[in-house]
Amino acid sequence: MKTLLITGFEPFGGDAVNPSGLVAQALDGQVIDDVRVVATQLPCVFAEALPSLRAALDRHAPTWVLALGLAGSRSAISVERVAVNLIDARIPDNAGAQPVDEPVLAGGAAAYFTGLPAKAIVADLRQAGHAAELSHSAGSFVCNQVFYGLMQALAARPGVVGGFIHLPPMPEQAARHPQTQTMPLAEQLAAMRRVVGLLVAGTPELRTVGGRVD
Repeated sequence: MKTLLITGFEPFGGDAVNPSGLVAQALDGQVIDDVRVVATQLPCVFAEALPSLRAALDRHAPTWVLALGLAGSRSAISVERVAVNLIDARIPDNAGAQPVDEPVLAGGAAAYFTGLPAKAIVADLRQAGHAAELSHSAGSFVCNQVFYGLMQALAARPGVVGGFIHLPPMPEQAARHPQTQTMPLAEQLAAMRRVVGLLVAGTPELRTVGGRVD
């Protein structure tokens, strides 16, 4: 049976919960379209996140990898398109580290593109009634570090498809994110089940406009 690895993060930045970790935990052990889903919770710590990710890749040898994180300022599920080789932490990580203008990987590529059919995922989620959007920046915190590290690792694993999706806060986080529309955990979980199904089915990318003019 093929395996899909889904990763989420522990809470960080003062939040008591993190929907990415809860979604990953809820999907752990499920079989979706004859594919076994396994989950790993990553620490929100620069020095530990990538070693934890690499250990999970080695342990499970997945065919697909879906990395999730929380974007507290976003009101929709954000399918990330680009990971950049930059760490510039606005807040400290959970170990108190706050790197500024450092590379994720010294001498590494400037950026990696997602391996997910990002536009197709957004279109499908919207059609199902979920708030979803394309994102051209995963930020410069641990989420982007993991996204970059994942795509760099998958470059050496031909045939493995992966990428990163940011989730919005849940209603119980509303007090900490008052300017953001929240999304219940049950809806986020249903949306990520759809994403897993799309990946397993080999859904192709859509050839449609998804850029922005800012």
